[in-house]
Amino acid sequence: MKVFIAGPLFSQAEQEFNLKVDEHLRKHGYETFLPQRDAGKLDELLAKEGERAYRALFERDLEGLNRADVAVAILDGPDVDSGTAFEVGYAFSKGKPVIGLKTDMRVFAKNEELNNMLAQGIRALAENLDEVVSELRKLQAASWSGSKAEIQTHVNKGKWG
Repeated sequence: MKVFIAGPLFSQAEQEFNLKVDEHLRKHGYETFLPQRDAGKLDELLAKEGERAYRALFERDLEGLNRADVAVAILDGPDVDSGTAFEVGYAFSKGKPVIGLKTDMRVFAKNEELNNMLAQGIRALAENLDEVVSELRKLQAASWSGSKAEIQTHVNKGKWG
């Protein structure tokens, strides 16, 4: 199963956590696309391609999402990273299941752990990496045993569905 890892990547801490997620998923046998590693670094692309680098990075990111079977989105913080939110919406629009990973207790608003648009776009919300792996295994079990309609029904039965 190919997993796209969506998450913020602008600080050293964010990049290190993304690598930890990637390592955990690979350890459990998943093939991953990690944008900070696989799509390229903006500063390096700008040096080579100039202003075209922005579009090139965008297209590489979408190629990774298009090739993935599922996305895992890091949703930490009171408001989700805007690029991650875009990737969740894009994956959802392509019919790809999205598993959210939220490891902190901050919430979006009173009575709302996540912005409703994100909450409706994910299949499940995991609180740690082992729960992410558990959700991926559920998706694999559904895909091995069911028809496409059964798989989509399984995918649509998220925490908020």
